[in-house]
Amino acid sequence: MSYKIEPLPDSYAGLGEGPHWDVARQSLYYVDLEAGSLLRYDYGQNKVYKTKIEGETLAGFVLPVEGRPQEFAVGCGRRVVIVNWDGVSTSAKVVRTLFEVQPLMEKNRLNDAKVDPRGRFFGGTMRYIGDEFEFRHGELYRWEAGGQVSVIKGDVGISNGLAWDEKAKKFYYIDTTDYEVKSYDYDFETGVASNPQVVFNLRKNSPKDHLLPDGLTIDTEGNLYVATFNGATIYKINPNTGKILLEIKFPTKQITSAAFGGPNLDILYVTTAAKFDQPAPAGTTYKVTGLNATGYPGVNLKV
Repeated sequence: MSYKIEPLPDSYAGLGEGPHWDVARQSLYYVDLEAGSLLRYDYGQNKVYKTKIEGETLAGFVLPVEGRPQEFAVGCGRRVVIVNWDGVSTSAKVVRTLFEVQPLMEKNRLNDAKVDPRGRFFGGTMRYIGDEFEFRHGELYRWEAGGQVSVIKGDVGISNGLAWDEKAKKFYYIDTTDYEVKSYDYDFETGVASNPQVVFNLRKNSPKDHLLPDGLTIDTEGNLYVATFNGATIYKINPNTGKILLEIKFPTKQITSAAFGGPNLDILYVTTAAKFDQPAPAGTTYKVTGLNATGYPGVNLKV
């Protein structure tokens, strides 16, 4: 298979994360996490718009709100806030807080989050100050409109990639500090995940060589695409066998997440980071074409 990797224009994010394809606007939304910024790549214009959230230093994810075109749920610290942004302006405002988690855990922050196919929020926390591999003080949460926040899982180091497969009735989840991808049986009517199983192990012979799984997406055939923060690679895997089907290689090391998008949902958009003095082109956002696969669009959050 011959795939092609190309950078998106002016797409830099120091810690790019959370790519979300919005069908209605034919746009890819993502964040520059430690800059408190949101970005929107407009497919039709082939242009990236960027905004800073007033008064915030962190933006862990960006999730469009159902029925409210200028509202987005964003993870700012340990709060999930609603931000108003027109997708063009260089400034955006927090209009209200949806909920807060771990209010006393000042060294934690929200990390990756997504919306399940029914419109529920799933996302988790990680240690932000200190060693997140030593202090497993993170949690994974579920929230739905009109309800309270539920803790799905404790003992989390770095809550990261999430994906769902309705055909297989599965939920997939990554805690980076476990060096693996887990599958859960998932009840789409109740939002309950159970029976965790390891489907992909990224440990190597020496701990210093372990690959760090980060973000995650899925195609319509049920294959997973696992970004590796220290591996310059996205691994396409079959979760039923654990077999690697394809290694997608990038010209930079810190691959953070991926999402399918484009008019036919057959372009894989990939975010990267430029942490710890990584040289250019670190922090560039890429598009991968020629994968002969299609994915699912991002789901809006019901509030």
